Amino acid sequence: MLQTPSGGAGHGAAAADSGLMSIGTVLNMLRGEFPEVTISKIRFLESEGLIEPQRTPSGYRKFSAGDVERLGHVLRMQRDHYLPLKVIREHLDAVERGEAVPLPVVGRQRDGETVLEPCDTPTAALIGRAELLAAAEIDESALQEWESYGLIAPLEDGVYDAETVTVASLVAELGRHGIEPRHLRVMKAAADREAGLVDQVVAPLKRHRNPQTRAHAEARTKELAALTVRLHAALVKTALGVRLP
Repeated sequence: MLQTPSGGAGHGAAAADSGLMSIGTVLNMLRGEFPEVTISKIRFLESEGLIEPQRTPSGYRKFSAGDVERLGHVLRMQRDHYLPLKVIREHLDAVERGEAVPLPVVGRQRDGETVLEPCDTPTAALIGRAELLAAAEIDESALQEWESYGLIAPLEDGVYDAETVTVASLVAELGRHGIEPRHLRVMKAAADREAGLVDQVVAPLKRHRNPQTRAHAEARTKELAALTVRLHAALVKTALGVRLP
């Protein structure tokens, strides 16, 4: 659960005394669990009706602990369940009304529409092109450019793995810092090599006759993927000589 920081002085202390927080404070609270969240992302979620922070007479946003908790739920459902914002909003509104509603998950598209099925656990998700554009907050020209550089690629039937939303959001965020998509081809090539290395290790397990061994291959793949991501991040930090959360 997200924890509200204590202490501070001046304006921050006044906000804490009133039980309300600035958007900067909220950002710092969320980044412990969601390191990729940005102020623009929080503002976007507000514009989509996911949260309704109070406003000071001068127009500054002030968030309650309930707002922060709801933001955490929204970001968690995006990350873990790959749900569209409209579905997340409807689900949270129903929960706040006291309704016992199961959490839906995104399934394979059918006739151009996303199929939502009630489920208590997350499943692999596939999303359509329009949903990817909306979730990543990008336009068609940007997506076409990124696809031309191989940063994003649809599956055979034209849909996308839901993890593509994360890729698109990060590419967009890097672009706001002046790093263009063409500069990221080297990162994509490195990721492909890392994936090939992991696949080489688990390939014998995937081909095994025993179903339990094949299931173990999936778990091993996830474990090795997490380790390679951590190693990659550590190597980048070391190369830049910086310390990040």
